[in-house]
Formats: sequence, C-alpha cells, structure tokens
Amino acid sequence: MAGILDKFRLDGKIAWITGATYGLGMAYAIAFAEAGAKKIVFNDRNQELIDKGLAEYKAKGIDAYGAVCDVTDEEQVKKFVADVKAQFGPIDILVNNAGIIKRIPMTEMSLGEWQQVIDVDLTGPFICSKAVLPDMMEKKSGKIINACSMMSELGRETVSAYAAAKGGLKMLTKNVCSEYGQYNIQCNAIGPGYIATPQTAPLRERQADGSMHPFDRFIRSKTPAQRWGHTEDLMGLAVFLASPASDFINGQVVYIDGGILAYIGQDPGNLDESKFAAEEENNDIKVKD
Repeated sequence: MAGILDKFRLDGKIAWITGATYGLGMAYAIAFAEAGAKKIVFNDRNQELIDKGLAEYKAKGIDAYGAVCDVTDEEQVKKFVADVKAQFGPIDILVNNAGIIKRIPMTEMSLGEWQQVIDVDLTGPFICSKAVLPDMMEKKSGKIINACSMMSELGRETVSAYAAAKGGLKMLTKNVCSEYGQYNIQCNAIGPGYIATPQTAPLRERQADGSMHPFDRFIRSKTPAQRWGHTEDLMGLAVFLASPASDFINGQVVYIDGGILAYIGQDPGNLDESKFAAEEENNDIKVKD
C-alpha cells in the first residue's frame, strides 16, 4: 500500500510552467523536478531568456525544454503544446505563471497599457488552459494552477488593470473547475503575498539615514508574520496542487501571504526595526546610497 507521502510525488509527469525562466516560475519548476516530474517545459517571449533558463536548469541537473512562445498568441501556444506532445507526451500539469504589472494611475493609463496587462495576465491563462484541456479530458487527469494575487481580493492604487486581471483569473479558476471537474481535472490558484525577490529588493533597502524603506515598514506592519515571503514558501503548495494529494480540491485560491488578508494591521510606527537587522543581513539587503 502506498504511503501518504507517495501522493505528493509527480513521477512521470510533464509540467509546463509559463515564463519559468527565473523567479517564482523557476522555483515551481525546481520543486516539481525534486518531486519527480519527468520533464519541465517552459516558454518565454525571447530566445535570450530561454537560453538563460535552459542554462540554469542544466546547472541544477533538471531535465528541461524551453521554446519561444507568447502566451497571448493562440497559434503560438497551440504549436508549443503540439511540439511538447510530439516530443515528450501530453502535458499533465500547467502553471499559468507568466504575468506583468503596470503601476500607473487609472486616469493616466492608456487603453493599450490596460489591454496589455489583461492580455498577459488573464487572456494568456485562458489560451494556455484551453490548449491543454483536450488532452487532459481525454486521459481524465490534469492539473492547472493559476498565479493569482492578493489583488484578486483587494484593490490598491495604480494597479487597476492588474487587479482586474487577477480578479478575473480567480473566477476563471472557478469556471475551469466547474466545467471540467467531471474529467478529473483540478484547477486551483496560488495567491502569493509580498515575496522577497530581486525585483522587490529596492522596496526593502535601508534608507540613507539607516531607516527602513517606508514600503518595507508598511508591508511588515500589515503582515502578522512581520516578514516578506520567500520563494521556498510557495514551493510546497505548488507541489501539493500539482500532485494526487489534491485530487479533491478544485476551484480554490490558496493565499500564501503570512496572514496579511486576515489582519487589519498595526500602526507602522510601532514596529521595532532592530528585530529585522539579522534577517536583512542574512538576505543581503543593502543600505540605499
């Protein structure tokens, strides 16, 4: 009889993570590979990023395949999925990870800028999911994981298009569940909180006077854990949602946010800055010049 931990294995699975040339997408790919996935496949919009991603996966000893493919182009996506199927077999796991954000006040955002965010963050997952669903339906098995956000639940200044797309992605997650759950296909979503990555490092820099960055203080004051998340915090949930262990979980958004959505927060002025010094040193947070 198989043990409970065996249900978290991804042996023999082919996993497609869109935009997994770096960041959270690559973290999910690494986690899937460690859980036994047979092949990691990924895409991006330019060959330079594909080459960098392939080199990184090779250095980590991960069997990966990457190709140029724009998730907003249905014909490119169809070709990508067909090529993967011809070479390795049908896709078992799809992570709709590719996304963009434009921080522009709504009254200053052009229609083109709005549409670009909607196209990548919402239409892209629709196109990619649509492309893999027929094979999943045929074999009566499949996992789709969408990259939602706290902005699937909350609004914030300057992110109207992003919040609209991520709110729509939450409902797309529920609708894929509703339409295709009968085929033993599970569609769920991960909603990350604020994650410490190279992209967010400037928001965590100490200021010239040694004080915390105002946004860093704001986030910590609104988060019960009083810290930023790390990519490792998301890897376990990604494996769970991609594995047989989650076969009766469908249409859900699981937030990994340190409790921020459950908490009204405290006065940022009450934070004890000294308690974060060791964490900042360990995470190589530099003092802003």
